[in-house]
Amino acid sequence: MSLSQNSQLTGGLPSRRDFFNWTQRGLTGAALSSLLIREGYASQPVESHYAPKAKRVIHICLCGGFSQVDTFDYKPRLQELHGKSLQADEKPDVFFGKVGLLRKNDWEFKQRGKSGLWISDLFPHIATVADELTIINSMVAESSSHTPATFQESSGFRLNGFPVMGSWVSYGLGNQTDDLPTYVVLPDARGMPAGSTSNWTNGFLPAVHQGVPFRTKGEGEAITNLFPARKIGKKVDQASRILLEKMNEAHMREHGAEDAFSARMASYELAANMQLAVPEVTGTDKETEATREMYGFNKDETRDFGRSCLLARRMLERGVRHVQLFSGGSFGSPRINWDGHEDMRRNHGREAGRIDQPVAALIKDLRQRGMLDDTLVLFTSEFGRTPFTQSGADQVGKGRDHNHVGFSSWMAGGGLKPGITYGATDDVGYKSVEKPVPWHDFHATVLHLLGIDHEKLSYYHNGIQRRLTNVHGELLKGILA
Repeated sequence: MSLSQNSQLTGGLPSRRDFFNWTQRGLTGAALSSLLIREGYASQPVESHYAPKAKRVIHICLCGGFSQVDTFDYKPRLQELHGKSLQADEKPDVFFGKVGLLRKNDWEFKQRGKSGLWISDLFPHIATVADELTIINSMVAESSSHTPATFQESSGFRLNGFPVMGSWVSYGLGNQTDDLPTYVVLPDARGMPAGSTSNWTNGFLPAVHQGVPFRTKGEGEAITNLFPARKIGKKVDQASRILLEKMNEAHMREHGAEDAFSARMASYELAANMQLAVPEVTGTDKETEATREMYGFNKDETRDFGRSCLLARRMLERGVRHVQLFSGGSFGSPRINWDGHEDMRRNHGREAGRIDQPVAALIKDLRQRGMLDDTLVLFTSEFGRTPFTQSGADQVGKGRDHNHVGFSSWMAGGGLKPGITYGATDDVGYKSVEKPVPWHDFHATVLHLLGIDHEKLSYYHNGIQRRLTNVHGELLKGILA
């Protein structure tokens, strides 16, 4: 049976299985299959470099820079020095150039869970899953400017145009479903992050590995223009698909499998499948009321991010490989992100109130469903905030400036030592002094947990064999189980 005949029986575009069965029966088909795989438009069975501990990723990105000294990096010394000047060998190079007096943590810290991790009252719900967390308190970045720092958090580079981690995961591992994208993005319902859609770019990798954003506001259509503007009859729809397929085959016979043409065929095949899959995966009304309440659907402040967290879990269940959630949007006034320059208590209190309950619910939900052991949850920000205030040198202001020389992130899930902290900043939480962790090391460790050797996952571009970690990257062996 030919590819065309089989497609007519199924009433539309060929399935991926039918396509590859067809390619095995002839020289032309085999050549096309080889080309599509080589160029990244089709996936092939992936062999990990070693046994993976995790199969999929949820990456929660807090835009604007959350404060480590108010969340996960407890510094009793900072309380003692409240109102005093920072004692340093050189003046800190901060974004707005104002180095005020030291300010104690604005939220009380307590030891949580059996592990005794120090987590502040800013995150009371996340504190309840402390024993699942692997906290890194010695992150460092190369920029204190939001957009390049966010690019580095996502791609390992401060410049636009490099593939982000989700695209590398898609390229390295392929998809587990034919009905949904490999890499899905859930932006903040209030707006895009710094750098906008560049934060989920495929860069120089084939376009199939770009992140696909879903709408996260309310219960409406999740993807714009996924369905026709007017209803089309079944017979007309089937006839249109058959005609399109014949035209595609004629074009390939005459011109060969052009890269852009092949990519467009693959994207339309996925779009056709998504018309059935997306309404199903985004139908959170099918969840129990108890589950929806656990994620915060019953509160105005938590509803949007709670829906994103629940969507992330539902997508992983259906084979999506990498889901990226953004907490915080664009910059301006009033602020809608974690950039607490003016008033930390107002800013961080508002933003934490939106995500604390949903994130904790996600961790608990993954655990009770048996998914956390092979899922990697990441909780990161492009940088942290200073322990001193953004004010005059003789003042204790309300806000904190950007801090890229020492900040916190955490992971949870497969292959990690849970309930531990790794690395340390100095006694006031300003600078990483023990086991500093640059983004290259963080990314290398994420790939390792997915069974990928970061030095072997590469793509030839403009004369260079490129990779996520550039020419750097060391595993954080101290956090590996």
